[in-house]
Amino acid sequence: MAANATSPPDAALPEKPDYLNDAESAIWDKLTIEFSPTELMVQDISGGCGSMYGIEIASEKFRGANLLKQQRMVNTVLGDEMKSWHGVQLRTRTP
Repeated sequence: MAANATSPPDAALPEKPDYLNDAESAIWDKLTIEFSPTELMVQDISGGCGSMYGIEIASEKFRGANLLKQQRMVNTVLGDEMKSWHGVQLRTRTP
């Protein structure tokens, strides 16, 4: 039997780093649940105060969506959290 491209949903998920703080971990979890990313990086880039995050995410769910649409998809998922942030550096792409 030939291998197919539809592997179990969790098979390609990146492993959550153990150095994430609570806020980074919560962001990671939300993005993982919503987008099943093949690559994900979440980092507090505000010096630890939680006011700005750098996020890089690659997901098949972005396929066919332009960059603006991809970023709006992420903004929708993180909307409540983002209200308290000063900014976000967001990079999205398809794998």
